[in-house]
Amino acid sequence: MIRKLSLLFAGALMGATAMTVIVGQQAGVANAAGSDTYRQLAIFGDVFERVRAQYVSVPDDQKLVETAINGMLTSLDPHSSYMNAKEAADMRTETRGQFGGLGIEVTMQDELVKVVSPFEGTPADKAGILAGDLIAEINGEQVRGLTLSEAVEKMKGDIGSSVTLTIVRDGATKPLRISLKRDEIKVPSVRHEVKDDVGYIKLLKFNEQTTVGMEEAIADIEKKVPADKLKGFVLDLRRNPGGLLDEAVSVSDAFLESGEIVSTRGRNPEETRRYNARSGDDIHGKPLVVLVNGGSASASEIVAGALQDQRRATVVGTRSFGKGSVQTIIPLGGNGALRLTTALYYTPSGRSIQGRGIDPDIAVEQPLPDDIKKQMGLDSNDEVTRGESSLRGHITGKEENAEGSGSLDYVPPDAKDDIQLNYALDLLRGVKTDAAFPPKSEKRAAN
Repeated sequence: MIRKLSLLFAGALMGATAMTVIVGQQAGVANAAGSDTYRQLAIFGDVFERVRAQYVSVPDDQKLVETAINGMLTSLDPHSSYMNAKEAADMRTETRGQFGGLGIEVTMQDELVKVVSPFEGTPADKAGILAGDLIAEINGEQVRGLTLSEAVEKMKGDIGSSVTLTIVRDGATKPLRISLKRDEIKVPSVRHEVKDDVGYIKLLKFNEQTTVGMEEAIADIEKKVPADKLKGFVLDLRRNPGGLLDEAVSVSDAFLESGEIVSTRGRNPEETRRYNARSGDDIHGKPLVVLVNGGSASASEIVAGALQDQRRATVVGTRSFGKGSVQTIIPLGGNGALRLTTALYYTPSGRSIQGRGIDPDIAVEQPLPDDIKKQMGLDSNDEVTRGESSLRGHITGKEENAEGSGSLDYVPPDAKDDIQLNYALDLLRGVKTDAAFPPKSEKRAAN
């Protein structure tokens, strides 16, 4: 399958494991370890010195230490890890949602970097780079032999710095050399469009730009469609791996007038925190359908769970990923950082979805086409699912039957083939009916 990476994205994607709280230096330390623990640490020191002195080739001390730390952390759960200075900087860039770059989405084709699309108003767009262009050289260095990530890394840089690309363009008689100045690029975490009489908003990730981007999307939709014509909104969280906890809370708050959004519970009862909605519904009570699938994780599940439990939206699709843990980013010396699982989160009704996921109100499958299965080396009858419960060493859900999260995370590139989206549109337009839409409040249900 073709691998894609966006130049708007400055670093490794956190993937379907992201639910992050960023804090300052650690405020306290755990109780002192027992004497047995210190003896074990002394053994570790002995092993480290033996490896340095006697291994068949000279090892990298820094790599040895980082690997040892990560070994300890990954033994806890799949989402705790150590980040060196570069990885921590990439993580901070990701959560900010902006960095110095060119503003092009790229993929790899025939060992060259292919431009999928330049983003409007960015240096690449202004310089005339076109979709389909092949980047053969970066600052005179051949792209052949580089991985996609390595090529992207070379095209990133400080704002105002220059980079020269050698472009092979279909129809051009010779390669083009184009010089560009890097500029501040904002990562697009929100996409939206008007689908006749329905507003469609897709959240790609939860970074510092997400809530603002969503509010702008709502305003644009309401500007284009008169209130009396607007049937409602679709909030698409499929394949959204998560991100910042605060952004998940503020996105949920945008649709809620009151009530709890989420709670996080740590090791000690006094660490429990509750997040509540403030007055004000950005879409003024219009019907709302939320789409989820096996790629909806963490922050996406907070939003879906809050809107489902508060009966503000109908959730359509398939069971979500099931990542119900919160990672705190703790700065360390040398600009590195510790990503440590410190809490589980719970939906307003008290559900922990760790290893379980959010079950949709209306289950709508989106099968994986046979031609894509063939590309993946699968038989037509093979099932393809993903989820927290399939990860080795995941934290076990609190309930006995809490295991078995996740589902297929496929979303068709063409909207006409998107069964889940079209089902949501039909619900909002009244073409389809279901007892779960619109959701009934507890008070109404009692009547």
